[in-house]
Amino acid sequence: MRLTRTRTISRVVIAAAMSLAVCHAQGYRAPRTADGKPNFNGIWQAVNTANWDVEAHSARPPHFSGMGAAGAEPGGLGVVEGGTIPYLPAALAKKKENFTNRLALDPETKCYMPGVPRAAYMPFPFQIIQSTNKILIAYEYASTERLVNMGKPIVPPDSSWMGQSNGRFEGETLVVDATGFNDQTWFDRAGNYHGEDLHVVERYTMVSPDVINYEATIEDPKTFSRTWKISMPLYRRQEKNMQLSEFKCVEFAEELMYGHLRKQPSK
Repeated sequence: MRLTRTRTISRVVIAAAMSLAVCHAQGYRAPRTADGKPNFNGIWQAVNTANWDVEAHSARPPHFSGMGAAGAEPGGLGVVEGGTIPYLPAALAKKKENFTNRLALDPETKCYMPGVPRAAYMPFPFQIIQSTNKILIAYEYASTERLVNMGKPIVPPDSSWMGQSNGRFEGETLVVDATGFNDQTWFDRAGNYHGEDLHVVERYTMVSPDVINYEATIEDPKTFSRTWKISMPLYRRQEKNMQLSEFKCVEFAEELMYGHLRKQPSK
């Protein structure tokens, strides 16, 4: 009796596994917008430690003593394919210097716009609003916005924090080609950085109704010896009536950036 039941359970498990394998092999087909494109509308968020360090890292103590574990940094397996960012020697030296002085130098502490791809995996949600010829990505952090042009590619008029984004669809995947960046953003809080020649190609692929597979291929020949890639899942926020909150952080950074300029009272 018990053997028969075990065999039945085994058959059910095997059948479920085979069904899942078939679905995976066939690929997921996302719901469509009115113009027949994959529908990425929604509020999404990464759930990982990439904003602390895109490479694998151990937990780190708080920057300030007396905080206990409250300000500690969580460890993580990393999101860089191959494990290590391929810095050129001089660039690696600068990365190490950035790490040593990260509290003062990290653009996040100053409420600067996060850049690409960092905006996708900060510990804040972001919203994709999709139309036929443009896609708006609104990030909660610093109320940053980014417009993806889905028409004829546009050449960036100048360098900027979020660059110029041109998009296209390749089957189920939204491909965003981003250039025209300044050199003022970092990839994380660990000092990983880039120069003005940064070129990022992002790929957003729906793999289930509530999960996007996100990939970003990164190129900057003056900083890295070759192109490299990060990848991670992005999850749909499921809360009822979910919406982005305001995180206008300029006032939080004023004392850090400008406190030394405050006039001292006359005696």
